Amino acid sequence: MTSLASPLVVKVGGSLFDRVAPLLDIFREVGRPVLIVPGGGKFADLVRRLAVSDTAGHWMAIAGMEQFGWHISSHGVPAATEIALPAGVTVLLPYCALREADPLPHSWEVTSDTIAAWVAKELSIDLLLLKSVDGIHRHRRLISRVEDPTLTCEEVDPLFIPFVFEHGIRARVVNGRHADRVRGALREEAVTGTLVDPRF
Repeated sequence: MTSLASPLVVKVGGSLFDRVAPLLDIFREVGRPVLIVPGGGKFADLVRRLAVSDTAGHWMAIAGMEQFGWHISSHGVPAATEIALPAGVTVLLPYCALREADPLPHSWEVTSDTIAAWVAKELSIDLLLLKSVDGIHRHRRLISRVEDPTLTCEEVDPLFIPFVFEHGIRARVVNGRHADRVRGALREEAVTGTLVDPRF
């Protein structure tokens, strides 16, 4: 079982823009070191409406993640531009690190979900995706575990599940609007959501 002292990458989806302060309170309460990867949210949605190339859209959307990251930082959270294990609650401003490494396809099939998975891979730590959905669904039913690396769904981007399986990343998808689920997930408790763990 993972120790609560073990750092965790936590992607905070852009749809949780209105939940930033309560989520940060939970992170601090639990006391587990977390590196927050911000979603793109409304900033990336604006880019989607523009007639730009895939490459321009890719970097503009990541710049949108950075804007959300600064919003999170404005709530008293240190901001980091380099990928490193967090000592406490830290938010990653991902643009410079991604520009330097450029590890992922320039496509709307890649969103902050797979970017967060890439960060978790780089640090060899687990990943928690907080979204405004209860987890991953198949045939309209919530599934507790993803066992098929070819599964397609609407809750995460198309590259996420294959990437997680390819790189052996343990990831959970949990609804960030339920404080008890977030708290439990940070404590490695069983909560409503979906586990994607290629190591089982």
